[in-house]
Amino acid sequence: MKYLIVGLGNIGDEYSDTRHNIGFVVADALALEGKAVFKADRHAAMTRLSVKGRTMVVIKPSTFMNLSGKAVRYWMQKEDIPLENILVIVDDLALPLGVTRMRKKGSDGGHNGLISIIEYLQSSEFTRIRFGIGNDFSKGYQVDYVLGRWTTEETKVLLPRVKEAVDMIKSFVLTGPDRTMNLFNKRGEGKDSIPPANGAKDKNET
Repeated sequence: MKYLIVGLGNIGDEYSDTRHNIGFVVADALALEGKAVFKADRHAAMTRLSVKGRTMVVIKPSTFMNLSGKAVRYWMQKEDIPLENILVIVDDLALPLGVTRMRKKGSDGGHNGLISIIEYLQSSEFTRIRFGIGNDFSKGYQVDYVLGRWTTEETKVLLPRVKEAVDMIKSFVLTGPDRTMNLFNKRGEGKDSIPPANGAKDKNET
C-alpha cells in the first residue's frame, strides 16, 4: 500500500523556520528518521520511505502555500494513491503551541494551503494533522506572526511535538486514522504546551 504524506510550507530561505512552515519541519523529521533524502521533482521536493512494508511518498510542495493543491493532485494521480491514504500536515492558529490533532476531514479554516487542496481535489475528506502554532499576536498582526520565526522558548516546546507528529504519521500508515486519533488526540495539550494568549477556540474541530 502507498500513502501520500504532505508537509505544507513555503519554499525559500525567507520562509525557513517560520511558523507557517511546520509542515516542512515534520516532513523533514520523518525523512531523517527513515534516512531518506528529498530531491527536487515536479511541483515538490519528494522522497520515499517505508514502514513495515508500506510505502510513504513524502512531498514538500514547491508551488508556495496557495497552490499546494496542484502538487497534491499531481502526486496523488502519478502514484495512484486514493484519497483516504493522503495525510496533510498543516499549521493551525486555533490550537495552542505544540498541540497536535488528527482529523479525517474538515473545513479549510481559512488556511490557504487547505483551501487550495480542497479546490484541486474537490473534496475536504482527507486526513490532516493540525499542528498548533498558538496565536500570541496583536490584532492586525496575524500575517507577521504566521510568517515569523520561532522564538527560543517556542523551539523548546516544538522539538518533542515534531517527534510526536512523526509518530502520528507512522501510526496513520500502519493502523489508520481512527486508531491514531484515539491514541494521540486524547493526550490533549500536554504539560509543556503554551496556551493561546488570545483564547482562540478550536474552530476547525469536526
